[in-house]
Amino acid sequence: MLIAHLIHRLDIGGLEKVVADLVNHLPHDSFDHAVISLTEITAFQKKLHHPRVTFHALHKQRGQDPAVWWRYWKLLRQLKPDLVHACNLATLEAAIPTRLAGVKRFIHAEHGRDSHDPDGTKRKYLLLRRLMIPWVDGFVPVSQDLHAWMRQTVGIPPEKIHPIVNGVRLPPRPNRSLPRPDPTRPFTIGHVGRQWPIKDPLNLIEAFFQLRRSYPDTALRLVMVGDGPERPAIESCITRYRLADTVDLVGWQSDVQPFWEQFDLFVLPSKAEGTPLTILEAMAQALPVVATRVGGVGDLVMDGHTGRLVPPNDPLALADAIGDYLFDPARCLAHGAAGRERVAAHFSLERMIAAYRALFLGLPVTKDEEF
Repeated sequence: MLIAHLIHRLDIGGLEKVVADLVNHLPHDSFDHAVISLTEITAFQKKLHHPRVTFHALHKQRGQDPAVWWRYWKLLRQLKPDLVHACNLATLEAAIPTRLAGVKRFIHAEHGRDSHDPDGTKRKYLLLRRLMIPWVDGFVPVSQDLHAWMRQTVGIPPEKIHPIVNGVRLPPRPNRSLPRPDPTRPFTIGHVGRQWPIKDPLNLIEAFFQLRRSYPDTALRLVMVGDGPERPAIESCITRYRLADTVDLVGWQSDVQPFWEQFDLFVLPSKAEGTPLTILEAMAQALPVVATRVGGVGDLVMDGHTGRLVPPNDPLALADAIGDYLFDPARCLAHGAAGRERVAAHFSLERMIAAYRALFLGLPVTKDEEF
């Protein structure tokens, strides 16, 4: 069975990581794959290890580019996939040329709403989604929030919705010691993610500045793994608040594992999310998580049990939640351990792969109790 995965750009990110996991872990004797990027394909393709996966970049121009759908149609006529698995709003229009190319099934997954429409109420996007409903065989929300929005706001028929929560592989149990801030070993706050406005990295910088003001004699360190268009604004904020000696911007890393091992706490300060893989990865690493209560984050983090949830756009609340862990190492260990157990029970990679396999084969998808 040949699956064509359609995305906007093959680059580092949670959605792209899910596609890579599907390519790598669906049974190789049953599935072949083609990855189609509307724009470009980056070195991230090296993360996809299937022996027969092919890559296709359509080089879409910025803004409206109707010609990209002609190139897409011609490519499908050449590939002849059994189904197309498309991800997020930028690919939804592909449903029509997919049908016109003779492909029998089109599955559309929502990993998070568009950055220009974080609450999913923009009229032109709602109209597009509703117009595409007859052309789409199945919609995949990755969180309770997206599931409810599909049904209640977009108006997608329930029988067309197949919720599948994201999952991650559980690494070996880390050997974590009690985190105690001291001059030789500062309490390390970690963040992994794209530096985009919707991820709100400046919220974290502001919160870290408040922490430094509140605890001037405490050794603190912030490590931010990732890159993006917000990088200059982050650097400017670091300079303005004189944080250069305690904030490390390490850029994209092909191997994040050494950084997970340095962190005492993980923070995600986003304005909107689907089901963020970085939170699941942090929990799998037995780290407590402080995050904003947006999108599917509340499905993952149990407030007061595996971490803390705070409102978005509120650096003072974010700083207070992080501060709860600074002088309570037992809480750090307990919440980290509970998070790892939660990932093992509900958010495993194996469970996600099994659900997509059933969906692609046209079999009933077992409804996850998280929904």
